[in-house]
Amino acid sequence: MIAGILSIISGFILHVIEATGYFGIFFLMALESANIPIPSEIIMPFSGFLASAGIFYFWAVVLVGAFGNLIGSLFSYWLGYLVRKGIFYRDNNKVSIEVERAQKWLDQFGDLAIFIPRLLPVVRTFISFPLGVIKVKSLWRFSFLTFGGSFLWSALLTYLGFVSGKNWEVLSIYFRKFDYIILGLMVLALIWWFKSHIKPAKFLKK
Repeated sequence: MIAGILSIISGFILHVIEATGYFGIFFLMALESANIPIPSEIIMPFSGFLASAGIFYFWAVVLVGAFGNLIGSLFSYWLGYLVRKGIFYRDNNKVSIEVERAQKWLDQFGDLAIFIPRLLPVVRTFISFPLGVIKVKSLWRFSFLTFGGSFLWSALLTYLGFVSGKNWEVLSIYFRKFDYIILGLMVLALIWWFKSHIKPAKFLKK
């Protein structure tokens, strides 16, 4: 069942890129960073393969993918900020505790807490949301570090697809386990959402 769902997702990704070109890459990478588990491990290697075939330009693919991640991350950050403001919440005390815990994590690791997750499968999909809850002081710094990490990740995956050529799908064997994790997290996220965010909101103090 899960394999079938992932196959459908993969087919959707390939169809979107083939039909809409660079816009499709941008759109899919934006969704990936907006808490929607669409694997960049398929988006970018396939786009890299198309670049090797002369359909796309390598660096254009990398830049479009990175910018898509940035836009999706900013949207996810905004959703997290709404949680902090009290638009969505379960109870004020619980959110305050989670904000404090996340803030300590950011204080301990600094900019690395923003940059490094962009290079990690699964984590990169959801990291912007808690950072929005924390309310990183400089949105420009958040954007710069997000784009930098996303650029490196996009370049790596695009390069792997570029050098693999028609055999780019072989890469999915190594990333498949992350797909299952992502799908599981998606289900858990939906359950959490319906259990924790269906009550009317009240505003939290800054």
